[in-house]
Amino acid sequence: MKRFRLSFTVCLLLFSVVLCAQRTERVRAEYTYHAPENVTLEAAKRTALERAKLQAIADEFGTVVSQSNTTFVTNQSGESNTDFFSLAGSEVKGEWIETIGEPKYSISYEQEMLVVKVAVGGRIREIVSAQIEFKAEVLCNGTDLKFARTDFKSGDDLYLYFQSPVDGYLTVYLLDDVSQMVYCLLPYKRSSEAVAPIEHDKPYIFFSAKHAGNKAHLVDEYTMTCSRPQEHNTLYIIFSTNEFAKANSNNVDELLPQELSFEEFQKWLAKGRNRDKKMQSMNYVITIKK
Repeated sequence: MKRFRLSFTVCLLLFSVVLCAQRTERVRAEYTYHAPENVTLEAAKRTALERAKLQAIADEFGTVVSQSNTTFVTNQSGESNTDFFSLAGSEVKGEWIETIGEPKYSISYEQEMLVVKVAVGGRIREIVSAQIEFKAEVLCNGTDLKFARTDFKSGDDLYLYFQSPVDGYLTVYLLDDVSQMVYCLLPYKRSSEAVAPIEHDKPYIFFSAKHAGNKAHLVDEYTMTCSRPQEHNTLYIIFSTNEFAKANSNNVDELLPQELSFEEFQKWLAKGRNRDKKMQSMNYVITIKK
């Protein structure tokens, strides 16, 4: 009887593992975005790409009911089209793990309206358990939450608020859309840590020496600049309850954070998320104007 009970328990455990296994699928997605008048080409391409990814995940794994749906209404030839999406991806039951190849864009104008069509391939993973609800806010020219915003002017200071309900590890990268280079903002350049350790329930203000305690001498503080009338940067906030190592980057300029190409960064992130199902990435698009 003891042997039977042990075997039965093992079978139950194996069955539970099968039920909870996260499916990974390779997908191809297309999306056509009719951009409003005040949206730039770069922003329209980025929006079209994000919606294509979300549509692919929703088609494969479905969606869940949420109170934070975002409604997009477009009008073409007198006909209104309504789309429901969450750009944070919290309503779809999966996540985009890796982009395979380069997205292909088709740009046109219909009745003086910018139309962006994108086709993209990649690998997605089903979400079968609740993700960690950490809080991250981009702060401009101040370290209180009232300064939370993603619209910057050249010369504005960048800070990041972060808080997690569980212990974990954090790294932060910034993609420069113009150069397509990615900069490691956290851990700091002079830090010996592979990633920044995070204590549960503790609020952090990063990129501020004033809030770093006895590690103030390690802190890098950042000022946003742009050489064009308007530029976009993407901030990647990457967190996991499992310890991991930051991407391999180069120290090219003493006045800048360590850098690597966007292609190298994508490969590192895809590999990390494939190996670590607890790794999450929250992205913010930052606009900088002269």
